[in-house]
Amino acid sequence: MMENFNCTVDFREIVEANLADFRRSSLDPGKLRRAAVAITIVDYRGEGGLYSLGDAPDTSAALILTKRAGGLKNHAGQWALPGGGIDPGESPEQTAFRELEEEVGLNLPQNRLLGCLDDFITRSGFHITPVVIWGGIVQRLNKNEQEVASIHRIPCNEFFRRDAPVLQGGEKSGRPILFMPVGHTCIATPTAAILYQFREVALAGRVTRVSHYEQPQFAWS
Repeated sequence: MMENFNCTVDFREIVEANLADFRRSSLDPGKLRRAAVAITIVDYRGEGGLYSLGDAPDTSAALILTKRAGGLKNHAGQWALPGGGIDPGESPEQTAFRELEEEVGLNLPQNRLLGCLDDFITRSGFHITPVVIWGGIVQRLNKNEQEVASIHRIPCNEFFRRDAPVLQGGEKSGRPILFMPVGHTCIATPTAAILYQFREVALAGRVTRVSHYEQPQFAWS
């Protein structure tokens, strides 16, 4: 496993190789609403840092996450990866790139695609495909005021904290609920489960499945 997550060409090649070796699970969406999210690797510099990294290098690799706007119909105010519904004729990869530009103003070419993780079905009725994208050095991000309350860059090292992940019992289903702590708060599944699989597969090179993790009730709608 890598110890230093710096936003370099070598780091990109390792992540891409790990994803190429991973045999992803593709689920039948049935009548569920199909969606895609963008797991975008950027360096920590620029606006939207989670908190001061102190002695961490400026080139520390990070992921772009958002807090969703409070007026949205689904998952208002929650932590999220940029993403949304797949339009007719779109692939999940195309949707992820489009939503990345629409939500945080980051327009990237399709050759920045690194791979995909397992599909995830949410309690709110979405069939999500997580798409991993290389952003690189990005100084400024611009939020879509109608969809995004705030933009954050979460250092990849944060996902390897000793207290990550956090598992709690699901009272209704009996399945564990997974949370990923960041800073002084926690991100809930489904976003947390996707981040955990990104950590395990893309960063650590381990085959780890996450579709069995439950979501807290506040994320069911």
